[in-house]
Amino acid sequence: MVSAPSVSRDNPAALTAQTRYRVSGMDCASCAANIDTAVRRIKGVADVSVSVASGSLTVTHSGAVPKEAIVRQISRLGYGVRPVEDDGDARPEQGHSGESLHPHGGKETDGPWWRSRRALLTIASGVALAAAYAIGKLVPAAEHWAFVAALLVGLVPIARRAAMAALAGTPFSIETLMTIAAVGAVLIGATEEAATVVLLFLIGELLEGVAAGRARASIQGLADLVPKTAFVEKDGSTAEVPAASLAVGDLIVVRPGDRIPADGEIVEGSGEIDESPVTGESTPKRKGKNDDVFAGTISTDGVLKVRVTARAEDNTIARVVRLVEEAQESKAPTERFIDRFSRYYTPGVLVVGTLVATMPPLLFGAGWSEWIYKGLAILLIGCPCALVISTPAAVAAGLSAGARRGMLMKGGAVLEGFGRITAVAFDKTGTLTEGRPVVTDVIAYGRTEREVLSMAAALEQGSRHPLAIAILDRAKADKAPIPPAFGARAVSGKGVEGNVGGVALFLASAKAAAERASISPEQLSRIEDLNSQGKTVSVLLAGAAVAGLIAMRDEPRDDAKAGLAALKDLGIQTLMLTGDNRKTAEAIAAGLGIEARAELLPQDKQRIVAEMQTAGLKVAKVGDGINDAPALAAADIGVAMGGGTDVALETADAAILHGRVEDVSRMVRLSRAVMANIRQNIAVALGLKAVFLVTTVIGMTGLWPAILADTGATVLVTANAMRLLRLERD
Repeated sequence: MVSAPSVSRDNPAALTAQTRYRVSGMDCASCAANIDTAVRRIKGVADVSVSVASGSLTVTHSGAVPKEAIVRQISRLGYGVRPVEDDGDARPEQGHSGESLHPHGGKETDGPWWRSRRALLTIASGVALAAAYAIGKLVPAAEHWAFVAALLVGLVPIARRAAMAALAGTPFSIETLMTIAAVGAVLIGATEEAATVVLLFLIGELLEGVAAGRARASIQGLADLVPKTAFVEKDGSTAEVPAASLAVGDLIVVRPGDRIPADGEIVEGSGEIDESPVTGESTPKRKGKNDDVFAGTISTDGVLKVRVTARAEDNTIARVVRLVEEAQESKAPTERFIDRFSRYYTPGVLVVGTLVATMPPLLFGAGWSEWIYKGLAILLIGCPCALVISTPAAVAAGLSAGARRGMLMKGGAVLEGFGRITAVAFDKTGTLTEGRPVVTDVIAYGRTEREVLSMAAALEQGSRHPLAIAILDRAKADKAPIPPAFGARAVSGKGVEGNVGGVALFLASAKAAAERASISPEQLSRIEDLNSQGKTVSVLLAGAAVAGLIAMRDEPRDDAKAGLAALKDLGIQTLMLTGDNRKTAEAIAAGLGIEARAELLPQDKQRIVAEMQTAGLKVAKVGDGINDAPALAAADIGVAMGGGTDVALETADAAILHGRVEDVSRMVRLSRAVMANIRQNIAVALGLKAVFLVTTVIGMTGLWPAILADTGATVLVTANAMRLLRLERD
């Protein structure tokens, strides 16, 4: 994705652009740091954002920086790289040598992990080490050189990687520590251990890469929900075409059991749509003409004709994947702190290792070989991979778990911030309520309720007014027949009239109906009671008599009450802010058990959010993302509530795609789970290092346990973060 160049306000002549790249073989935070540093050294690059989780890189640069320069710089480090706009080409670009220099990456194949360059290097190193052991047994005099040869099989790519990273501006990389430790071990005669340590390092990195690949696949799997082909109907015939080629306006045919290949609107047919792959909802929804459907969902029992409303790159799933990948590049405050800490941590490890190796022999006459060995072990113990990956791994897993439930959070800072929320302010219409009126009461006088519905629906046929649609929907749901109406017409500002079955009907407000007929005190009392519940009442007149009352209201979402209760259980205050009239707002609020503030203008909502913040609350504002824009912007976290492609994703920090009020509490719980996971990861990373540091200094452990402490901690931390992916199924 390459944005159009923009003109800087400070320097009108400076054109900037943003380019995204896919980077293969980047499976750890150390990789990301090396790439970040190397690309920032290119003249004209203004900013760099790297995501290990999505295997992507975003570069903000002047228009004068060619993509080839960025590709060349990354390729020198041994990674495969290509611009996102070239994703149609499945083959990543290689380094200039055509070979991966990165021990935990480089150009990967499209096959299983064990056929990757990383795996092949690890296997080769293992075979060489086994051969060295065999040669040592058969020809003892050649044992030393056999282990040196085995060591070089794995160490040469690592050393080349360290050299490239140093030239690109990262002299203190994990490869540098590994190279120094291995070479030092050879110099003091620990050749067998050096070769074994290199193999263990490669195995640890291989396991880390497999775990990172699983994390990456968790969100990329969303994209795989969309079928590769679609059946397009044109000029009376149907042809199978690539789904990626569909254009807005195309008419596609979806058969029973097929996944829908694009976002669209049903123009013919109806059926049960299984939206669980996208929304997590287990119950299929019945959809028919004029209903929206999303790419990746399944038509279970009907043939549908769907008019495409979004191109492949703009459908709901594509937008979700894109937003999550961009979010993973936005670092959480904790992650930024760990990054800053690691810049000083790695050089500090080198200093500590040097002091341990030299001070005891210099000051106390201890043996040089023993303490150099311990110093080298400390270099391996101190590798920062586990510590640096502890936060981004958990954040990426959390963002992915949320996205697969339709809960989008734009970056680690938002994900982390949800856990600190102490109050949530909700809009009413379309947020706590469905956003459309439904018939709640049908009261008949001298007729049955079904007859009243039939008469009212007959007058409203063809109308697109929300109240008319509510009456027609209720008649359809109750299977009330809808007879033809003759001479039906709207009476401006009052209602609709017509003749049904020889009876003159008038459907209007109570005030307008009272102008044509006498309404009894009992009927007026009933109307006032319904109005007090926040309901809109239409009166049906048959001739000069009241035939019935139809009450309508925008009802709360099915899960609104449970969603608000879940927030209260988490110790979070809730408040309704609405521009609706006070009577309606209070009636809805009373049923939901929430405080309401009504008849508010957009600036009033913004003011109330600011007052809550002044009182010390961390406020999330949940609304439609459009008329609530000032309040969304003022809140600590703004959450857009919407359905599929209609959600205002660009206006808020987070978005609930599928309109579930309970998802607000799920976001809070997810955030708290992620932060707990990060604390666990940091404890594991630092705890293991502290234990092995002590045992190494006192002589209990050596190089082998040292490398296991590093790679083992990295794998443990990554695996712990992957547990968060299971939250999507809760």
